[in-house]
Amino acid sequence: MSVLDNFDTWKAFLADRLQQAESQGMGQQTISNMAYEVGDYLAANTDAKNNEEAVLQEIWTAASDDERHAIASAMVKLVQNQGNA
Repeated sequence: MSVLDNFDTWKAFLADRLQQAESQGMGQQTISNMAYEVGDYLAANTDAKNNEEAVLQEIWTAASDDERHAIASAMVKLVQNQGNA
């Protein structure tokens, strides 16, 4: 199973990477930029495994660059908030 096989696995993977980035002293903007780059890669190079992933991929593709940065920032906040719950 690859890390992209389901959304929960992806969120756990992102949470691990965020924890590593924060422990290395990376700022919020750097972390958000990293999430943006990963999102861009995933949208361009992976196939959606379910309807939810297909919707996310379509939203990413339709979004402007600024909107994609906002989506990436929201994903970072989602993962960070779940870690604090």
